[in-house]
Amino acid sequence: MTAVTQHSALESVPKGLLIAGEWRDSSDGSTLAVEDPATGEVLTHVADATVEDGRAALDAAVAAQADWARTPPRDRGELLRAAYEKIVERTDELAMLMTLEMGKPLAESRAEVAYGAEFFRWFSEEAVRVHGRYSVSPNGATRLVTMKQPVGPTLMITPWNFPLAMGTRKIGPAIAAGCTMVVKPAGQTPLTMLALADLLEGLGLPRGVLNVITTARTGAVMEPIIRDRRLRKLTFTGSTAVGQKLMEQASEQILRVSMELGGNAPFIVFGDADLDRAVDGAMLAKMRNMGEACTAANRFYVHESIAGEFSERLARRMGALTLGRGTEDGVDVGPLVDEKSRDKVQSLVDDAVAKGARVVVGGGAPSGPGWFFEPTVLADVPVEADLAQEEIFGPVAPVTTFRTDDEAIALANNTQFGLVAYLFTQDVSRAITTSEALEYGMVGVNQGIVSNPAAPFGGVKASGVGREGGFEGIEEYLETKYVGLAL
Repeated sequence: MTAVTQHSALESVPKGLLIAGEWRDSSDGSTLAVEDPATGEVLTHVADATVEDGRAALDAAVAAQADWARTPPRDRGELLRAAYEKIVERTDELAMLMTLEMGKPLAESRAEVAYGAEFFRWFSEEAVRVHGRYSVSPNGATRLVTMKQPVGPTLMITPWNFPLAMGTRKIGPAIAAGCTMVVKPAGQTPLTMLALADLLEGLGLPRGVLNVITTARTGAVMEPIIRDRRLRKLTFTGSTAVGQKLMEQASEQILRVSMELGGNAPFIVFGDADLDRAVDGAMLAKMRNMGEACTAANRFYVHESIAGEFSERLARRMGALTLGRGTEDGVDVGPLVDEKSRDKVQSLVDDAVAKGARVVVGGGAPSGPGWFFEPTVLADVPVEADLAQEEIFGPVAPVTTFRTDDEAIALANNTQFGLVAYLFTQDVSRAITTSEALEYGMVGVNQGIVSNPAAPFGGVKASGVGREGGFEGIEEYLETKYVGLAL
């Protein structure tokens, strides 16, 4: 991609707030800077919403709710289908925006566009499949009618690591179910969401159904919306600490909540595993998005009989990756999102080494501009290392050995989190019994990626509540109403 293409991608994106179908500046005229993590330079500025802007966005969503709920499901589904096709058509533009504001290589950004678009295609098909039921009461005196209705105005707070897919995963089922929305994208990566909102507006999404506010004053702007009695649902993807605070605020109005929170994914390689397949899976589970994913493999537990070979093979693959700005040809690994993130990864690696871990490859940040960190493999990592309990969110693979299946399961479950786990074995019985024993919402068996729009995504314990995607995804935006009919 040329500099002209980068410029045109940036110029095509609205920089204001989308409220009631209109793009507007912040009420106090303030803006926030969007930076390129590969250089630290400012890409552009977008509106910095105020509390008043947040209230106006909720006003618009509330005003549009009744008409949107009455819109025929087929019409809502057709709009989502058209949006899917338009996203695919604009893959290169959207991918460029993501790479510029978030850092991932263009190939990964294009893959996210394809993945994110699939949520719109999936939920376009689910819009017309919202079912109720009719039955006769046990005593025969009444008829029991059960129906599904939209939850209502929804606040969506999305993260920076998957700027498109984390939006479509929430917006898709909301549109399909008939809910209006206020969306607050991450301050580091607002451009992709603004482009998506503009795309939906261009396809005829009614005014006020989707409202987007960008702000650096997140807590101040979000809290009044969450505490407003007219809001009916809150959905958030991000850290567990922030999710806990949001749930506390949501409890005041007894809001419907769905939370996709932190992860600490174990990656278990049993002694009978196909090593080639396990290393391939490890590369996917660890290096997707530079490791900046809640589903990223965070702890590698490898049977002691193969741990040395596994570590060496993984190190060769990791060490061969090329770091650089995501817009450049041949780049495999982009920067981390900001300086704070890079420094956290360095601190976790230093802690592990101080406690006895051995650096097989990588281990530090290269010199020069941008927030890069070398792909790193650590061997002989003790269980007391901080990264055994903390989400790394970077390209670091810490390897710890185990002897028995029970030990591997105990190590894997020794965390407050429970989003996803991975295991590699050629024994079907072991795969099933281990999957049942793992305290996680999702398990990948002999594969390094579990995310799929047709599957329910979500975790247990401190990793959240609710599911996104699959048949379950639309249920998060529907309320059940029972009507008793006396004869």
